[in-house]
Amino acid sequence: MKAVQFGDHGDRDVIEYGEFPDPEPDRGEVLIDVKAGALNHLDIWTRRGMPGIDLEMPHIPGSDAAGVVETVGEDVTRFEPDDRVAVSAGVACGNCEFCRDGEESQCVSFHIIGEHVRGVHAEKAVVPEANLVPVPDGVDWEVAGSASLVFQTAWRMLHTRAEIEAGEKVLVLGASGGVGHAAVQIADHAGCEVFATASTEEKLSHAEDCGADHVIDYETNDFAAEINELTGKRGVDVVVDHVGEATYPDSLKSMAKGGRLVTCGATTGGNPGAGLNRIFWNQLSVLGSTMATPGEVDDVLELVWDGTFEPRVREVLPMSEAARAHEMIENREGFGKVVVKPDSEF
Repeated sequence: MKAVQFGDHGDRDVIEYGEFPDPEPDRGEVLIDVKAGALNHLDIWTRRGMPGIDLEMPHIPGSDAAGVVETVGEDVTRFEPDDRVAVSAGVACGNCEFCRDGEESQCVSFHIIGEHVRGVHAEKAVVPEANLVPVPDGVDWEVAGSASLVFQTAWRMLHTRAEIEAGEKVLVLGASGGVGHAAVQIADHAGCEVFATASTEEKLSHAEDCGADHVIDYETNDFAAEINELTGKRGVDVVVDHVGEATYPDSLKSMAKGGRLVTCGATTGGNPGAGLNRIFWNQLSVLGSTMATPGEVDDVLELVWDGTFEPRVREVLPMSEAARAHEMIENREGFGKVVVKPDSEF
């Protein structure tokens, strides 16, 4: 088969699209014929290299993909050849205290397909049965291959961790990205008043189209000051911040008394000042969130499959242009997801 791959960490020039040995499913695994996948910022960090993660090289990136079941291992019971499926990338052991309590994303050995082990940006991919979700007929491959990671992440952040309620004010930072644009849709669907930040008029317009009630250009405005003005100095109930050091202090300033900040990442750095004085005085909560449980994945993807939520696609490229796809993510070009398809499917 052909696969996106790199043999060393580095800049985009390490990415190749070439021959790779065909994978074979183990007893509990499924071999899928990949029709489409999508990039996440995670793919950029994985390519550059992250402390503590020692990858088997060459590494195939990619945590999002969808396709058709080709063959199944002898212990597989949920799927059979010709089924349409999408990948849910969080892998849990199923046996630890957290898994047994239904909190698989807190598993002691939790890891992510494409980040810690070889991913799915290839013509074929082998995935554990537990990491596949059925895709109904009629759902486009570009949608099926780009929704899972960002929508499950945003769903758990807002519903499970922040416990949003109708009527609350929710600020979504970086609303033009994958998690950001999913969070805007989910908060709007829950009946919240949604505030969103982005860096261009086009991105702000897209955020409004996704359901944002108020948009702020963070390049030209102090978003904390804007929130202060828009809310009559009250602040917002929930902040979705996956940006990190560059935004964290202003995120705290934007929060109402008793507000919740929920984060799933820190693209600008993970060690801002704690802001403990503001946290204890205003009785704020800072909540971490990673991926989702299988039940949460099912809940949110049902709403993607029926069209309630929509992964916005900024570009569809052949996998041989994966370096260009990485460039678009790194340079924050456009709004929404970048989809890649095997050249044989393009």
